[in-house]
Amino acid sequence: MRRLTFLLRPGWLVLALVVVGFAYACFTVLAPWQLGKNTSTEDRNGRIAASMAQDPVPVGDLLGGDGPTIEDEWRRALAQGSYLPESDVLVRLRSVESQPAYEVLTPFALDSGGTILVNRGYVRPVRGTEIPEIPPAPSGPVTLDARIRMSEGTVEDKAPFVDDGYQQVYFIDAPQVASVTGLDLEDVYLQLDADQPGGLGVIPLPQLDSGPYLSYGLQWLAFGIMAPLGLGYFVWAELRERRKSKGSQDGGDAAEAAAEAAPRTASEKLADRYGRPR
Repeated sequence: MRRLTFLLRPGWLVLALVVVGFAYACFTVLAPWQLGKNTSTEDRNGRIAASMAQDPVPVGDLLGGDGPTIEDEWRRALAQGSYLPESDVLVRLRSVESQPAYEVLTPFALDSGGTILVNRGYVRPVRGTEIPEIPPAPSGPVTLDARIRMSEGTVEDKAPFVDDGYQQVYFIDAPQVASVTGLDLEDVYLQLDADQPGGLGVIPLPQLDSGPYLSYGLQWLAFGIMAPLGLGYFVWAELRERRKSKGSQDGGDAAEAAAEAAPRTASEKLADRYGRPR
């Protein structure tokens, strides 16, 4: 065990702590994070794929009882009613097909009672971030074919504000929009399909692939395994070098001792005494 005392040096202790901390993060944070994203993406893709094979249902059927759950998200729904004029809310800092966009939210009064938020689609900013002219929602009764979506939630430091005459938000969150419009909105919203009354640029459905999350998660697991193995390799290499160094030193000492123990000739003795060449 004395051969391993070098591991108690500060440099080796710091290296060991870094390796252990990194491996712990890989197994408890990084890999679960990516694998969790893979699971949620697969669940979302499954719901979208199932919705494509289902007929739309009246939105009231989804709003009844305890309301829609995450399992109902992306279901196609039919909503009959009227848009509420002059109530548009813009969602800023959005990206649609890798280009900046504003998404336009308009409250919709249902004939069956209640009011629900409708994402009418997107418009592109002009001259930088300037808001373009936004076509108003149609007046009068209409029927919408849309998809039910859950509210996104909010972040505390991203408060709504008014700019260029429009109420603007950073997230599609029905409770937050309700607070700024003064309307009693359902805690979900509708995302319009193509060719719908009041529709703007159509927001495409997400791609039905799982993305790179599974491979990323497996890579973090591999890194968590490789880090301690790498530390073990460095310890083994250090021990090997120490054995080589000790062997060389022992061999040199033995050769020197053998030379000193060998009997000297008469000429060597005279050379030592009178300084004559040997």
